[in-house]
Amino acid sequence: MISKLNKLLFSGLLVIVCTAANAQQLRAVHGIVSGQREKGNAETLAGAMVTTVDNTVSTQTDAEGRFKLDIQETSLKIIVSYVGFLSDTIDLHPGENHLTINLEQSRKLKEVVVKQRRKSTEMSMIDPIKSEKIGQRELLKAACCNLSESFETTPSVDVAFTDAVTGYKQIQMLGLAGPYTLITRENIPDTRGLAAITGLTYTPGSFIEGMQLSKGTGSVVNGYESVAGQINVEWKKPFEEKDEKWLFNLYQSTQGRTEGNLVYRHKFSEKLSSNLFLHAKSQWAKVDMNNDGFMDQPLDKQFVGANRWFWFGPKGWEIQGGVKGTYVENTGGQLDYERGGEQVSGKPWGYEQNTQRAEGWAKIGKMFQGTKGTSIGLQLSGIYHNQDALYGSRSYLATQRTFYSNLIFQTIIHNTNHVIKTGLSNVVDDYNERLSGTPYARTEIVPGAFAEYAYSASDKFNLVAGIRGDYHNIYGAFATPRLHLRYAPFKKTVFRASVGRAQRTANIFAENLGYMASNRGFLITAANPGNPYGLAPEIAWNYGINFTQKFQLNYRDGAFSADYYYTDFRNQVVVDVEDPHSVRFYNLSGVSFASSLHAQLDYEIIHRLDLRLAYRWYDVRTTYDMQLKERPLIAAHRAFGNVGYETKNHWKFDYTIQWVGSKRVPAVHAHGGGIEAEGYSPSFVQMNAQISKTFKEVFEIYLGGENLTNYMQHDPVIGTSNPYDTGFDASMIWGPVMGRNIYAGLRYKIF
Repeated sequence: MISKLNKLLFSGLLVIVCTAANAQQLRAVHGIVSGQREKGNAETLAGAMVTTVDNTVSTQTDAEGRFKLDIQETSLKIIVSYVGFLSDTIDLHPGENHLTINLEQSRKLKEVVVKQRRKSTEMSMIDPIKSEKIGQRELLKAACCNLSESFETTPSVDVAFTDAVTGYKQIQMLGLAGPYTLITRENIPDTRGLAAITGLTYTPGSFIEGMQLSKGTGSVVNGYESVAGQINVEWKKPFEEKDEKWLFNLYQSTQGRTEGNLVYRHKFSEKLSSNLFLHAKSQWAKVDMNNDGFMDQPLDKQFVGANRWFWFGPKGWEIQGGVKGTYVENTGGQLDYERGGEQVSGKPWGYEQNTQRAEGWAKIGKMFQGTKGTSIGLQLSGIYHNQDALYGSRSYLATQRTFYSNLIFQTIIHNTNHVIKTGLSNVVDDYNERLSGTPYARTEIVPGAFAEYAYSASDKFNLVAGIRGDYHNIYGAFATPRLHLRYAPFKKTVFRASVGRAQRTANIFAENLGYMASNRGFLITAANPGNPYGLAPEIAWNYGINFTQKFQLNYRDGAFSADYYYTDFRNQVVVDVEDPHSVRFYNLSGVSFASSLHAQLDYEIIHRLDLRLAYRWYDVRTTYDMQLKERPLIAAHRAFGNVGYETKNHWKFDYTIQWVGSKRVPAVHAHGGGIEAEGYSPSFVQMNAQISKTFKEVFEIYLGGENLTNYMQHDPVIGTSNPYDTGFDASMIWGPVMGRNIYAGLRYKIF
């Protein structure tokens, strides 16, 4: 019993001794922590962290910056830290238990801003479909009054007058006329049908935010019609906070053209916003720079107004809708012609056209937030187009009603390396035309379905493969396969290839308005009486390869690209003007093709000085009455150069030079009577330049000149002395019909 008691007493004594020994090994450190702020007095820091080096014991300062910490005698350092101040390691000296610690405020580094000049035109390196992104800076290099004038500094697109009377310009891609290019407004078909030529003027440049241009066959999602490529036009958005709230634009030229544009955006809330677009143009001066007695461009009145709305709803919903109205009134011809005048021999020859066009569209989309990469969208569009035209004694009256719908569903397979798009579409076109009293009416209904697969498992290789099937109520069922491949062996090197089929109905009158400015007879060889105009549809296969190499030279970026496209027409509506007395339309019997080779170099020579050089070669041939010939009025060779410089104080200088090679001109009526055999036009050089200055990023003035060489086609109108005779022809245009044009304008922004 005593033995057990002794053991308990001994154990208790041992615990007391050990506790006392431990107490002797602990050290109570206390003190105050303060901090010296920049340009201010020292202040105590509440909540500063005080800890041992091994982080086994720690505490925080109280409201007065005081702390107390019990640490081992063997601890020789503590660390004090506080947000916004430099951490400090404090040495503990023997016997020093009270500390006064003053932290230094962190030194704030000055803000570093890394800037890179965004190119005015950019080429995608990762998209299987080669696409040129034309930004607003590129559009502002020229007057860019409307879409047909937006490609002056873009060598991929050629622009030429359709005739010497109407003033309309037509674009060409891959050596093919504008109607072979699909032109969309934010991926909804826009300029087609009766507006295939004239519709380019219905989109003012001030409305445009940017464009995407792709050559060759496009995506099956956008339809089956594109033969030469696609131009997608993006309008200014109302929800972009960085953009101006108001934009005013005024333009005046020495050739009597006055324009005014207004763009307004309003953001009602984070979900709802709207744009208002207004445009007015007047060509009020009668200009005859070649002294042939005919106006070089018609007197003109044009009004365009549009309004659209965006709504971003909950759970991934997005809805936009808009309306647009266009009114155009043109009067041209001989200088002494008055609108409404009698069109008979002995009276002045005149040209008149009235156009009324109304459009409405909607886009409804839903992102499935619970399912990655999955969405569904519906595109809707309706168009009413009415135009009445008079070319001397020839009348052309036409009406178009179009409804378009496109339902697109997109999802991924396992991951974003595999993307599937499927959908349904429907196009209804109702045309009523009357040429010199002869009616031509048709209704085309084309429902279709499509599927497209995109594969992108690595940075080096990806593809887009698609197919669509459509049923035309007149032509029957047909399939449209398309394939795009991309291979990038190195980071800045890309090879692409594409192949695809396209089909379209040729609107032979609306797409050849220029020939109406003549006394040629319009003759149709109708082999299929039930078809539109009795002609078969146009069918073509397009094959393309292209190469893009980006590089750096002297620390400045550059890019070189080259592409070759071959368009093989399996069927084509041939427009035959080999006989100077007529324009004949018939289905192709033989070979028709278009070869296009394009090379381009972009480089920043010195800081802010950009250079663009390009060369294009076309070989475009068609079989005319069993004889293979060059397509008329197409230059086989073109060279292009553009230099743009921008100073630090916002002066911009742009200069463009183009050399246009000779073109084959078919046989025409001679000015002195008789027939002049076919030949070739001379080559010529054109120069454009513009200077602009921006003040405080809100006010900009610009001054420019077009066709500075003042080069004009001599005698573009044949038979001016008797325009009602068979020899009258204003359609054989191979060069500029107007001389030097000087213009000035201003842009004013309110943010």
